[in-house]
Amino acid sequence: MKSLIAFMIGLFLAGPTVAGDRLQDILDALRAEHAFPGASVAWTGPDGAVQARTTGFADPDVGLPMTPESRMLAASIGKSFVAAAALALQAEGRLDLDARVSDWLGARGWFERLPNHHSLTLRHLLTHSGGLPDHVELPAFQQLFLSLGPDDPAPEPADLIALILDAAPLFPAGQGWSYSDTGYLLAGLVIDAAAGRPWTEVVRDRFILPLELADTEPSDRRDLDRLAVGFTGMAGPVMRTLDREGRMVFHPGIEGAGGGFVSTTADLARWGWLLWSGRAMELPYLDEMLQGIETGTPGRSYGLAVGIDLTGSDEIRGHGGWIPGYVGSLRYHPAQDTAIAIQINTDIGMLGAEGAFDAIELAIHDVILEFTK
Repeated sequence: MKSLIAFMIGLFLAGPTVAGDRLQDILDALRAEHAFPGASVAWTGPDGAVQARTTGFADPDVGLPMTPESRMLAASIGKSFVAAAALALQAEGRLDLDARVSDWLGARGWFERLPNHHSLTLRHLLTHSGGLPDHVELPAFQQLFLSLGPDDPAPEPADLIALILDAAPLFPAGQGWSYSDTGYLLAGLVIDAAAGRPWTEVVRDRFILPLELADTEPSDRRDLDRLAVGFTGMAGPVMRTLDREGRMVFHPGIEGAGGGFVSTTADLARWGWLLWSGRAMELPYLDEMLQGIETGTPGRSYGLAVGIDLTGSDEIRGHGGWIPGYVGSLRYHPAQDTAIAIQINTDIGMLGAEGAFDAIELAIHDVILEFTK
């Protein structure tokens, strides 16, 4: 099958065909090779137009095809909205990324039990440089996730933050890097306090509505229209993310500001193109967003909810996402002024060193970027 994919890419390079047609062939071949239920891909180039292609099924059990209108959980890609909201509020003088988090949250009874509570800033939270453990990686969180019943509400952010209280910091704030969803839960609370309303409303009013991201909304309830069924093996046997009535079997609001959105690849591609090219706001913000912290991986740094990868003279800006049942990525290539979004409705066989997602992503990017050169 790998030779088939290589052959198809060769055909694309040899002839004057449309990228979308060749991408469709590649997507279908990738699905045959890796046996995922369905996938959606969209890209936005220099003219701002969005193109999308899909393969497979949004629900294979009933033969429902995946379409460009099918939505999936964006998972940690949603962190980009949180950072953008913080930058917008800073531009208005309503918060300062370098002010202490204690200015906003210090009166909460649990605050002084946070690792590095005395020195944390919002910038530390948004760049994963606060030295905070990640509650998602803790056995206590995994037990909590599996214990939630079909009618249980999502845990409050404070309930999840409580999982790291009294823990030792991983390093002094600002002197290292370690990915922490907990830091983004705290960032969401800071934005709530600074704006005087939920951070999701700030995102809606400043970005989703004015940028016409009509298929994007907070994943804060179990009933989400046009949501593709996801498949996960996290709990052992393969599990569907939707019941037969179309409701999620777990509450997606458990992500909070660590992700928190449902979307299509078309909306995500447009968002990534606007955000990481500097077009999402009138006031300048991109330089600050791209001030990266070294992650310990050569050629890779992390800014405000954006990974920055340097390979030779090439730069890629973006973010990946995973939540049980769904994996995806959103990347922006400055040299081609092109953003590419990918979503797949399973995490089985996708993640880790042996997972297929990285190879799938590379094959898709190769086709689209060759067309844009």
